[in-house]
Amino acid sequence: MLLATTIGMNAQDNKNRKEMNATTNHTKVLVAFFSRADENYAVGNIKKGNTHIVAEMIAAETGADLFHIETIKPYPAEYKRCIEVAQKEKQTNARPAIKGDIDVENYDIIFLGYPNWWGEMPMAIYTFIEKHDWKGKTIIPFCTHEGSGLSGTEQKIRKACAGANVLEGLALRGYTAQRESITAFKAIQAWLIRIKENL
Repeated sequence: MLLATTIGMNAQDNKNRKEMNATTNHTKVLVAFFSRADENYAVGNIKKGNTHIVAEMIAAETGADLFHIETIKPYPAEYKRCIEVAQKEKQTNARPAIKGDIDVENYDIIFLGYPNWWGEMPMAIYTFIEKHDWKGKTIIPFCTHEGSGLSGTEQKIRKACAGANVLEGLALRGYTAQRESITAFKAIQAWLIRIKENL
């Protein structure tokens, strides 16, 4: 597992994991995320996207299934060109087509992850959201960023996912996800401990 190979487990880590697994033992949990590799701000060219790394850590801690939201048309590998495309999509309220899908309706808790692009979720997240009925679901947002945090995306998810219970989100710097895995892991653990009271 990712965490076992990059961080190493200790007694407290195992205790926290057991507590979280006990909390979600009778529920179905999904981590759905959009992430992009290639050239990224602050970390250069990467093989695995920042949000992807965080998603795998969350899934390892909670025993959740993983679903990678991917666009049919890839974004440009160059960072500057990518954010230009992302800005245009935001301005036009685009809904880029995505590859495949997963039955969100079969899950109780959905961690929803994305990079912060121009103070917004990538439009592909909206494509995914609009395919499903979120009534009665618990949604837990998380994002990667380099200074903008969640930028109010929790409220946007509440609006887009009618009838869902949206919990406190996590904002983690992409640099931390890529280069400071222990710090990232500890932040994720602390956040999961905080939100488990509402699960």
